[in-house]
Amino acid sequence: MPKTQKHSGIAVIGGSAGCLVLKECGAKLRNLGSVETPFGPSAPVHAFEDSGVVYMSRHGEKSYEVSASFVNYRANIWALKEMGVERIIAWSGPGAIDESVAIGEVVVPGDLIDETKRRDYTFFEGAGVGFVRQNPTFCPCVSEALVGVCEGHFGRVRSDLVYVCTEGPRLETAAEIRKFRVFGGQLVGMTLVPEVFLAKELEMCYAALCYVTNYAEGLRRRQFRPGVLFEGLLDDEERHRVDEAARRLPGLALEAASALAGKPRDSCSCSKAMERYRRRGDVG
Repeated sequence: MPKTQKHSGIAVIGGSAGCLVLKECGAKLRNLGSVETPFGPSAPVHAFEDSGVVYMSRHGEKSYEVSASFVNYRANIWALKEMGVERIIAWSGPGAIDESVAIGEVVVPGDLIDETKRRDYTFFEGAGVGFVRQNPTFCPCVSEALVGVCEGHFGRVRSDLVYVCTEGPRLETAAEIRKFRVFGGQLVGMTLVPEVFLAKELEMCYAALCYVTNYAEGLRRRQFRPGVLFEGLLDDEERHRVDEAARRLPGLALEAASALAGKPRDSCSCSKAMERYRRRGDVG
């Protein structure tokens, strides 16, 4: 059973083809298998053999096998909680709505706008439980660790960007992107919701590390190119930058996990998010 394995209490949730990227980077992973949960089996869990950090690829082991719309987020977050995970670093590859954000740039989002429509947002369906504050949206302690690591490598990192999470699996229309800009959105992706909300309900710290994959629809005049990533939303030079950023992300996430390991969780409110319900006797 995966939860019997000793680990650091920190998990990395990876993006598309995450396991392949890690193996290309020379990471040594041990497959611990899936965890059975009340919401079905989780995605397989892996352990980094030299760090105690656990890893889960939300989209599948080999490629983009499960799109963001159909990920079993509740099973995944529940499984990590069952294993004793307390902190989650999630990586994601959003597009840029803000043209000042460069393709291939690594950023740490500061807030989000939820534009999803049919995902399972809570573990407490049909109950008067789960009124959890969302400010700050992301754990400030995990975000701080990610920012510190990125500043050490890049000199600076943007940590105030607003991530718009859409339903998918289709990409957004140009008109939708214009709407998101009016709302204050600067990045657009499909993966951080409802992960962040579910993690809060289980009193887990959660923050995201993102690499920007493309400019959103309507920001650049791009011809349709069949058979390539996003059908032509990024050119070959931009694709090279994206690939380079993707290869750097695992190392950055693990470095941040190392900085967090052993630190008490007393400087954020994540571990107390459900205190009112605990005192009321609704949760254990």
